[in-house]
Amino acid sequence: MIVRMTPLNKTLLLLLAGLLPAATVAAQNYPTRTVRVIVPGPPGGGADTLARTMATKMAENLGQQFIVDNRAGASGIIGTELGARAAPDGHTIQIGHSGTHAINISLRKTLPYHPVRDFTPLMLIASMPNILVTHPSLPAKSVKELIAFAKARPGQMTYASAGTGFSQHLAGVLFCDVAGIQMLHVPYKGSAPGMTDVIAGNVMMMFPNTTAAFPHLKSGRLRGLGVTSLKRSDIFPDVPAIAETLPGYEAIAWFGFFAPANLPEELKRRLNAEMVKAISDAKVSETIRKLGGTASSNTPEEFLTYVNAEIVKWAKVIKSAGIPQE
Repeated sequence: MIVRMTPLNKTLLLLLAGLLPAATVAAQNYPTRTVRVIVPGPPGGGADTLARTMATKMAENLGQQFIVDNRAGASGIIGTELGARAAPDGHTIQIGHSGTHAINISLRKTLPYHPVRDFTPLMLIASMPNILVTHPSLPAKSVKELIAFAKARPGQMTYASAGTGFSQHLAGVLFCDVAGIQMLHVPYKGSAPGMTDVIAGNVMMMFPNTTAAFPHLKSGRLRGLGVTSLKRSDIFPDVPAIAETLPGYEAIAWFGFFAPANLPEELKRRLNAEMVKAISDAKVSETIRKLGGTASSNTPEEFLTYVNAEIVKWAKVIKSAGIPQE
């Protein structure tokens, strides 16, 4: 087929010829100024530590400043909305997690951002399991024994969490669904008071993060029955994965970097490559391991597929739990 070259076609070709090299040059010269890294949480938290670790290494590799901007509040919504509204030029990126980009959308009637449409996923950087812990007085010494114990006492077993809709609560809901048991959820205003009551024997179990549970497991004040990742944790190699008893069970906190929607393709590839390079550093991987996590890296397309799957997964769990939207 012969396409006639009209003046309009010539103009469009000239425009495209001018735009494409400019985008490539912009990616090659990136970054041209300070990069802002938004953390939708307070200083000192897991997301903050991960963001600062990666930002420090990327700044070192790229020879440009990366400034962490903590914007805590509203279960990560405040900072995440700010990240969504930034200019898509690569000079503002945001660390997001399972709460901000997979769970909030099912917990809120109105969310000021969409976790997929308003972002360009860049890379998954880490995943962190929780761990099922019980008071030592509980007779069950394995996940299998705990399930049998709970089935004999429907609705009588209790588990604590940092609050309704938090990851610890949803890990428990998913556990009950997969195991076919009924347990009573006891929400607290934060993880620490819930942990205190489990240690005191007032509540039977909990699904805290591995870092918070570590000293209590080491002292014998709590017993670890299973981690919530598909495989065992490096921190607790002797503690089985719950999935070894309940195949497919997984309830992890994950963290990744996002840019605003409509980020140019060349910049997306450049940022992903720089993140892969940073997370491959031994010191960065070791920091993640000390947090109880596993370092990850993938393509933007793989990360997008993962985020979409997590949204669907947690929507089903939240519906099963009957959690009302706020």
